[in-house]
Amino acid sequence: MPTVAAGLVRDVLNFAVSEGADRDTLIAAVELDGAPLENQDARLPAAKFIGVLRAASKMLGKPDFSLNYGKASRFDDFSIVGLISYGANTLGEGFEQMNRYAKLVLDTGVAKGRQRFQLQEDGDCVWVIDQRPNPNMTPELTETVFARFIGDFGRYFEGERPYRAFHVTHEKPTHWQAYEDLFQVPVTFGAKWNALKAHKSWLELTTGPKNRYAFGVLSDHADALMRELEASETLRGQVEKTLLPMLHKGDVTMEKVAETMGTSRPTLYRKLKAEGINFETLLDDLRRTMAVSYLAGGKASVNEVAYLVGFSETSSFSRAFKRWTGKAPSEWRG
Repeated sequence: MPTVAAGLVRDVLNFAVSEGADRDTLIAAVELDGAPLENQDARLPAAKFIGVLRAASKMLGKPDFSLNYGKASRFDDFSIVGLISYGANTLGEGFEQMNRYAKLVLDTGVAKGRQRFQLQEDGDCVWVIDQRPNPNMTPELTETVFARFIGDFGRYFEGERPYRAFHVTHEKPTHWQAYEDLFQVPVTFGAKWNALKAHKSWLELTTGPKNRYAFGVLSDHADALMRELEASETLRGQVEKTLLPMLHKGDVTMEKVAETMGTSRPTLYRKLKAEGINFETLLDDLRRTMAVSYLAGGKASVNEVAYLVGFSETSSFSRAFKRWTGKAPSEWRG
């Protein structure tokens, strides 16, 4: 399953405490007792980061908590990727570095060979598109990452306003006005993508003098971390990452997964068996995990969750959910 750097979890936890949340209560709510938060490069389940965002929002009574955190956080404070990105010659080059090492911060399950962020030209502007799978499951991630773009840019280039529009795929939330106040551009909810539009000149801006030696040292360390992260990924994790973007299609077969992974069905079957894994059981477990996460987030209806995890009939999903948890989906939502 997707993972996150412990430094990011520590950063959002510290921000929540600075806003008035009780640290011990938050740690208990997200089950972070004993987590290696002081080791910035340690890996934790991505659900821990989402859990802190949601628990802090509820505890503080601030539905716009994720936006506020994103704007206030400094990418170069909690991650080596931030240091490398802002150590590049231009913001365009920094963007390339961020994409190169994005999974060191938060591995969102983007398929192998696909970048987390894509740049798409639109006249004299460019769209920065977040390509993570199933974005509506975690609109908090959309809020934090794009709010951080705004916050970090404002710290380096006070007074500059290269942005033209902001689109998100989730529906209009109760705190929609916070979007307008933060981005100060037209915001479209329920859009086809999660993307920020900016003038192309944004990519040519530079953050000041660079220390190329330090940049090289940081890049070498990041490369080592990437190799370590990729080596630690089990076959199960690779299959789950491949399944996530196709889960909603329902008819997910081992043949399709094998083809996407660049292997054959017999080879994938043999390798999974060697790890003691049955494909159907893995798929069922992933559907359960995602369904529970969707419902806990409170952002999707039962019908929508059924679709997102690959069920064409809500009744079939309800029976499966009862088998998984002993409760009906409506009871789980509480």
